[in-house]
Amino acid sequence: MDHYDLADMSLAGGFVLIPGPDTRVVELRVHGVQGTTPQSLVDAVAAVDVAGDGLGRVVRPADRLRRPAPGPVLQAGGRPVTRVVEGYVWGGMTSGGWAKATWALLFPFSLANVAHWMLPPVPTGSVPAHLLGIGLRALLRLAALLLTVLLVAQLAVISLDLVAAQCLAPGSTCLGGPTWVSDAPWARSVIGMAPIALLLLVLHRMSAVDWRIERKNVPAAPSGASGLPGAHVATDPDTPALRVLHLVAGLGTAVVVGLGGPPGPLLAPGRHGVALTAAWVLGVVLVGLSALAAMLLDDPTGGAPHRGGRWLRAALARRPRRVLLGVAWALFVVSVGLLTRLPAQLPGADLAVQMVAALVALVCLLLGLLLAPAALLARRTWRDLPRDLRPWAGGWMAAPVVAIAALLGGGFGAGVALTLRRVLGHGVLPRGYDYIALLWGVAGLLALVAGIAVVATTGAVRWSSLRRGKEWAKEASLLHAGRARDVKRAARAWWWARWEQRHSHHVVLIAAFVLVGGAVPAAALRLREVDLPGWARPFAGAGVVVLAVLALSLLRAVYLAARRPDTARQLGILADLAAFWPREAHPVVPPCYALKVVPELVSRVREHLADPGTRVVLAGHSQGSLLAAVAVARLLEELPESEAARLGLVTAGSQLQWAYPRAFPAVVPHSSLAALAGGLDGRWRALCRGTDPLGGAVTTWGRQVFDGMLLGTGFLPNGTTGALPPALRGPTGALVLGGDHWLPDPQRGPFPGRRWAAGVNRHADYTSDPEWDRAIAIAAGLEDVAAPPPGPGLPGPVLPVARLAPVLSPKAKPDVSPGA
Repeated sequence: MDHYDLADMSLAGGFVLIPGPDTRVVELRVHGVQGTTPQSLVDAVAAVDVAGDGLGRVVRPADRLRRPAPGPVLQAGGRPVTRVVEGYVWGGMTSGGWAKATWALLFPFSLANVAHWMLPPVPTGSVPAHLLGIGLRALLRLAALLLTVLLVAQLAVISLDLVAAQCLAPGSTCLGGPTWVSDAPWARSVIGMAPIALLLLVLHRMSAVDWRIERKNVPAAPSGASGLPGAHVATDPDTPALRVLHLVAGLGTAVVVGLGGPPGPLLAPGRHGVALTAAWVLGVVLVGLSALAAMLLDDPTGGAPHRGGRWLRAALARRPRRVLLGVAWALFVVSVGLLTRLPAQLPGADLAVQMVAALVALVCLLLGLLLAPAALLARRTWRDLPRDLRPWAGGWMAAPVVAIAALLGGGFGAGVALTLRRVLGHGVLPRGYDYIALLWGVAGLLALVAGIAVVATTGAVRWSSLRRGKEWAKEASLLHAGRARDVKRAARAWWWARWEQRHSHHVVLIAAFVLVGGAVPAAALRLREVDLPGWARPFAGAGVVVLAVLALSLLRAVYLAARRPDTARQLGILADLAAFWPREAHPVVPPCYALKVVPELVSRVREHLADPGTRVVLAGHSQGSLLAAVAVARLLEELPESEAARLGLVTAGSQLQWAYPRAFPAVVPHSSLAALAGGLDGRWRALCRGTDPLGGAVTTWGRQVFDGMLLGTGFLPNGTTGALPPALRGPTGALVLGGDHWLPDPQRGPFPGRRWAAGVNRHADYTSDPEWDRAIAIAAGLEDVAAPPPGPGLPGPVLPVARLAPVLSPKAKPDVSPGA
């Protein structure tokens, strides 16, 4: 049993619970994005696996004999409590090896998939919003399918047109001159179509990869009616159907482009011509049916499927999918056999790429137009929130993300083609590639101008604030009272961290503006059938360089990610962030690791809670805080009240306020975080630093310093929001406002017997702060926020300030550093 002794501590007129001898705390840590080792996760020299399957690893500290070792003792309420430190390592799901590194080549697909989860919420009872939601999801799936078609069409231009039809033509001096391949039309056809078949096989294999959940007795995910964060993050049953539709569309595109392109099939006498026409028509039908089916597939996580969706899902069951895919592959093989004579240059390759690009642009434009009324209708779900908590771009953020995905996808294919033509020194690319080069040349110039403007604006604002002596971080003066040097270093880091958080989404908007701005003159010249004028040729030349750099940089990043993961951390961070979301809009993306991590975390916590004397605290850092919050939300829905009361949550360096609710307002809304805080009844503690540009406050907002007190609004224990009591200073120097623990950075110390990190730590090394243990104890329900400082028997620093009084102004009472 979980035993406690009652002791009257004369604290706020009540009692506190002192842990008994059978009580233990299991601290289950979840790391953030790529780069965390098991040893660093559990703060040990060595770590060993105690559960998992190799991909999802549960580790503990190890002794010299490689045996699981007990964790450090946790001080709670002035008494030592047994603590077990575990860590869940999930980095192997997104990094390591060539297979995972090549996912970076499909980053535009991942962006299109992420855009689906950025759509605004659909207010209950609003028919126009419901219809707009259906239309937006349909357009996103169509845009995603067109990206697959564009990739296949661009590869056909490279392999079938540039290499097979031109470089290997009879009499060509490319690749050392004519060979026997030049005199064998069937060999040239196979060489031209084989890369397309290989690409589609790779896409099929990658889209079929999924993670096996280690625990089979994990309850099914809730339907999402609870309103807790991440309730909609569930397996999408449409993924197998979408996978087949994308493959069929890709095969149909290869057939259409290879047999003549959009203008019509290649001409041939007799039955050969009839066969070419029949295969070409069937290829067009396959592409059209795939696009229509992708649009009609509904979203099963957003409500009851409509009648058309049920019928279509039944028509795309496992056996019909196999038949459809078999027909598409058979048509592809037949088309290779029908290409007995390749022309000197494929007549329809240019038009095919331009038509697909135009369709992608049209879909993106329609998506942006429909998003405007959808965001306005959804505004009532967030209009009562402060401006800093409302969705980015008013809920319209999905449109620029899709536009970036489309332009990056087209740019990467064009960059590979232009680079390969330079390497071969032979061949003519379609005319449309000149306009793509112009697009990226103008975009490069606009990016340079925008970069200069951003740097100049940032510098001017920073200089103005320094000249006027404006104090940007009054909280830093409270945290570092009596330490002038630390106040100066911290204030500078606070300024930059706030600037990055407030304007990070503006970078995405500027990138979309730059790329769209480059597309305007290119599209205008192409629609008017005007050759590039003299003023445009320097921009086109610059665009060729930009595209070549884009293609080579991405290929180099993939190589480094496979051979030396530590040197490709930025690429890994983007992949980790994108792979959190299930395959909803595009199936050819990395499998969602959250669908494995969350159930296994839930299962592990339930195992520990089976012991009545055990309390479990899920502790997540950065991206791991989102995984931990979703897992705790699932547990609150499943556990009985007696077990849920022994569950706590600690987040550190989290984006659960400034990023996720604003980028994904339908999946992680602000109201869901309030419900989670209410369900935990004060056992959600958030460690944050003002110097951290990637993490920030989670449970409080609207903070201000008034009369030497840190005030603010935040989540209340009953699940509502309101004004909070003034912040209290903890025994380690942290300011505790609501559920947020503001840590001094640089840290106070060093302290005897404790690990210590010098300098400004920003987003790293939260566990080294002495406030970490106190947050764990509070989240476990073993210590009160306003408890008196530990007694003499407890090691660690104690600040000589009134614990139960508001934080005093540095002017009223200077702080005294520990050990001074």
